[in-house]
Amino acid sequence: MNILVVGGAGYIGSHCVRQIAAAGHRPVVLDNLVHGHKKSIPGGVPFHHGDLGDQPLVRRVLRSEKIDIVMHFAAFTLVGESVGAPIKYYRNNVARTLSLLETMQEEGVGKFIFSSTAAVYGIPEKTPIPETAPKIPINPYGQTKLDCENMLGAFARAYGLSFAVFRYFNACGAAEDGSIGEDHTPETHLVPNVIRAALRTGPALHLFGSDYPTPDGTCLRDYVHVDDLSRAHIAAFDKLETPGTALHFNLGLGRPYSNMEIVKAVEKVSGLPVPFTCDLRRAGDPPELCADASLARTRLGWNPRFTDIHAIVETAWRWHRNHPAGFDDQA
Repeated sequence: MNILVVGGAGYIGSHCVRQIAAAGHRPVVLDNLVHGHKKSIPGGVPFHHGDLGDQPLVRRVLRSEKIDIVMHFAAFTLVGESVGAPIKYYRNNVARTLSLLETMQEEGVGKFIFSSTAAVYGIPEKTPIPETAPKIPINPYGQTKLDCENMLGAFARAYGLSFAVFRYFNACGAAEDGSIGEDHTPETHLVPNVIRAALRTGPALHLFGSDYPTPDGTCLRDYVHVDDLSRAHIAAFDKLETPGTALHFNLGLGRPYSNMEIVKAVEKVSGLPVPFTCDLRRAGDPPELCADASLARTRLGWNPRFTDIHAIVETAWRWHRNHPAGFDDQA
């Protein structure tokens, strides 16, 4: 099939592009390169430079590339920024997604895979978190993702759109062959920031909160390798054949690791000490986030290959060690 990957030059999108090709499908990338890197797109993959809200461009791409399924990874994702700049987040994450869906509906493209987030749950009542847990986002980022999920449901009921929503917990790691990895500006994810602190290519690490009711006092989070996450998306392709199909899946390992455990894992893998300080808690950070991903395992047959945090960190370590300046280090 021909798969349009919107945001396919970004971190998760670019890994998904490679997994799509490995599964025997044909990926096509649409990306405005605001946060993506053109160097992350493999040679030979069709690339269209532009925005998901540009309806004439999206229409041309859907027609010329004969697209069967659209995958959407082009949201803005910084929680703090979303609090200070909600207009930016509602315009890109909601309004432009509506534009994309409208163009798909007009062009008769009826299959959609959406990158969502555990942030739709807010501060959970209990963990592990099932897909049926209350959705009470505590920031505009999480709210915009939930708004899009609700929009998809309305399109399914009104127009027969078939969709799968994937709620990520903590995506991390890099391609096993070292070809691509995580390169954000600013970088807000823990694993790359711990590695950069170890390599001295980034600032000393700040851990937010050391007095949580957890075994070592630091937050617990559920990490999932980016390639495993990508493979789950592809496993959903053949579940979208019936018009109006609406699927929602959590993606995580169901085993949380603390911030301090991540620091120790990086030190073990790299052989380097990680300089860090413990600061006060950040407002709104729950002590623990952990996925109940049993639905993805049973419904999609999803079996993550990376189930140990050291193996996940090893892939990220190789990428950052060999590319201390990210994609700027690649020819």
